[in-house]
Amino acid sequence: MRIVNNGVVELAEVPPGLSPFMDAKGRFTAGPVKQRLQQQAIAHIATKFQPGLTYKEGEVNELLMLWHTFRDWARLRRMLYDLGYLDRDPAGTAYTLALVQPGPPAS
Repeated sequence: MRIVNNGVVELAEVPPGLSPFMDAKGRFTAGPVKQRLQQQAIAHIATKFQPGLTYKEGEVNELLMLWHTFRDWARLRRMLYDLGYLDRDPAGTAYTLALVQPGPPAS
């Protein structure tokens, strides 16, 4: 997804099937119900994290708040971890983008 100068997202760059769940700024306005679309949404959100950076839980939440409007950052954070996009330290207080990302969700 690319944000152009006026803040509008070119939805052609959004994975197929996700654009109905997004606003003009590329934020998710609702979570898809179908598991395949949920996984695609999480994979898309994972692209917002920088490789090699360590994020505190609050920083992960702040980043997630930039990319959705339905205010369920805890669920998104948990899904990013559970699906293997983020690694978490044993204390559960620091996150990094997983070195090996999961494959694309099944169609």
